[in-house]
Amino acid sequence: MSLFLAVANALHLEVSAAVHPLPICIRDFVAENQMVVVNIHTSGRVGDGQQLDLAITDSMGNEYRSKKNIAGSVKVAFTSHNAAAFDVCFANYQDKSWKNTYLSREIELDIESGAAARDWNAVQAAEKLKPQEVELRRVQELTEEISRELNYLKAREERMRDTNESTNSRVKWFSLLIIASLIGLGGWQIQYLRHYFKVKHII
Repeated sequence: MSLFLAVANALHLEVSAAVHPLPICIRDFVAENQMVVVNIHTSGRVGDGQQLDLAITDSMGNEYRSKKNIAGSVKVAFTSHNAAAFDVCFANYQDKSWKNTYLSREIELDIESGAAARDWNAVQAAEKLKPQEVELRRVQELTEEISRELNYLKAREERMRDTNESTNSRVKWFSLLIIASLIGLGGWQIQYLRHYFKVKHII
């Protein structure tokens, strides 16, 4: 998974217009404090009977961008607050005067994160680097991202292992407590019945 952190996820989709549309969302995962660039190319234009709204939020409740009535090419950049999944959502509202007409927008979505999201041409121009040096910098940043992701996965695995061991220990002691309780209850029932039968002169 970490090998694909900096790979662009490009896809095409068609979003139908409706008076009360349900949002269509694309989900991706991003590490903490990582730069993300979302490139959107849409068909249509403003005033064609549709209003395409964009919202970008993550699973932690953070809202990164919210744009209304987008058309043409839109570029959105943000830095993630948490290591979490984020959703790029589109809602295509149809003008009521066009309600008897089928309308839709075609969207080309391109999501880049980490080193792939940086403008390496600007870096090359600012630092006056040779093409080979730019490529080495890019590979270095990709390697550092992969290393950070592996460390994150390692820490997460250790945390999950500790949780599993703690849960197993608690389940073991709870099971032993139940067994001891059942044995004690069984012994008490036997003594009670023996006493009852003796009192009634049955035995």
